[in-house]
Amino acid sequence: MPGLQLSGLASGFDWKTLVDQLMTAEHAPADKLANEKLTNTSKNTAFTTLAAKLTALKASAVSLGSADLFGTRKAASATLNSTWQPVAGVGTAIGIYQIAVAKLATTSRRTGTSDIGSALNTTDDVSGLTIANLPTSSAVSAGTFSVNGKKVTIALTDTLDQVFTAISTATSGAVTASYDHLNDTVTLSGGSLVLGAANDSSNFLSAMKLANVDGSTATSISKLGSVNKSAALSSARLKTPITAVDGSGNGTFAINGVSISYNVGTDTLSGILQKINQSGAGVTAAYDGSNDRITINNNVTGDIGIGVSETAGGLMDALGISSGLTLARGVNAEFTVNGGATLTSTSNTLDSVAHGIEGLSVAVDTVATQTITVSADTKNMRTSIEDFIAKFNDVQNYIDEQTKITTANGKVSTSLLSDNHEIQAWASSLRAKAFGTVSGLSGTISRLENMGIDFTAGTSNLSIKNGTKLDAALTNKADDVASFFQTTGTGLAKSMESYVTLLGTQGADQQKRLNKANTDIDTQIATIERRLAAQRTVLESSFIAMESAQARMKSQADALTKAFP
Repeated sequence: MPGLQLSGLASGFDWKTLVDQLMTAEHAPADKLANEKLTNTSKNTAFTTLAAKLTALKASAVSLGSADLFGTRKAASATLNSTWQPVAGVGTAIGIYQIAVAKLATTSRRTGTSDIGSALNTTDDVSGLTIANLPTSSAVSAGTFSVNGKKVTIALTDTLDQVFTAISTATSGAVTASYDHLNDTVTLSGGSLVLGAANDSSNFLSAMKLANVDGSTATSISKLGSVNKSAALSSARLKTPITAVDGSGNGTFAINGVSISYNVGTDTLSGILQKINQSGAGVTAAYDGSNDRITINNNVTGDIGIGVSETAGGLMDALGISSGLTLARGVNAEFTVNGGATLTSTSNTLDSVAHGIEGLSVAVDTVATQTITVSADTKNMRTSIEDFIAKFNDVQNYIDEQTKITTANGKVSTSLLSDNHEIQAWASSLRAKAFGTVSGLSGTISRLENMGIDFTAGTSNLSIKNGTKLDAALTNKADDVASFFQTTGTGLAKSMESYVTLLGTQGADQQKRLNKANTDIDTQIATIERRLAAQRTVLESSFIAMESAQARMKSQADALTKAFP
């Protein structure tokens, strides 16, 4: 009779509530274990938080233990608005250095011969030369220019001969113009020449390299023809032919021992210059359009040569680089330090190789005398110390908070880790290390107190009680401070790093024990739950059987009553 499973249906007795009450009472041990597990989980979370704070403290200690920290230096010139750039590396000797620069270093320059391009024309007859196509270093523009105050108008479609005629016409024949193919120049003759005006719109006069002179004749100051940088070398209007190439037009030259290949049919002068500049030759090559020549500069300063080699008749000969060139040798910088002997440097960056002061580098750009001061870079030092103090206090405050025991109105209150004496010992040991003396030091600093750092009265926190004292120690005794923090084995940063690493291991062990305890608790709770489930089944079965018996008895009684009314 499934309905008899309802509590008290036959007996009127609420046995279901009784069973629930009995089970609740029997479940008390499991509830106690669950609360214990919850406490263990909270402790585990606290250990995780503490581990993170210890890791941060260790990282700060590692930073204090950095070999470069207390050796960092800064360098500055005493000259207001100095353009010199002094830089002091780690460990540079602190001091004042007077540097007097007598000469700046310059680069070597290899200047090729001028006028490497062909003349404008092979004869004096320029009736076939159109202005738009003149192979001059700068293109001629249309417009007007002035000769003896008379305006001469030209168009790009005019020939050079037509321009000459226009000059004569504008000046009523007083001025004539001609071209000399042997010298590749234009000459204006007649009267007292006055060339140009403020409102000229054509650059014809400057393109022809004509300028005012005292007299009746003005001639181009240099040859007019120039190389076409954008055309293939074979058609670039080079005056000297390139012959030292193979049947396919391939040739090779070398600059400072770096080989560069070219082809006269495909490479342009612009392309060749780019190849040179992008090679490992350490030079910069350029085309000087005004003088129609090539220049090659070293990329570094100093009295250093520039080597160029190629078979005779090659591209270097055609560009005037192999012969007839001018090599202007660079010069080395000359300077003194603190009034000592004259020193030299191939570079204008005067480094330890040049002056012997390890770690100091001064980039100079003027001939002058300046005083360079090298001092400790205390900013990073102090920042690291302040960070260490903050991380140390964070650990102390957290342990204090988690282990404190308070009494108020006669009532004692505990914290999550109040019963963990090991954690309390950690805090005590950390304070002892921070407050202790570092042994084996020969300097003036063996305690934090020597730098103006001490514990705040009544607390576990470190603080900078005397900032002036700390700054003085960092500025004047950086090496002593470094020894205090960094001495192997005993230095505060080194020993703190090792101890915090140990604490991290011990904390992890405690978390493992808590995790194992919770696993055991889960097993115990599961056992209790199974036992109680079986016990509930037995009780419910017994009460159901009772209900069934009472139901049968009631049914029989009802039947007898009906049979014998």
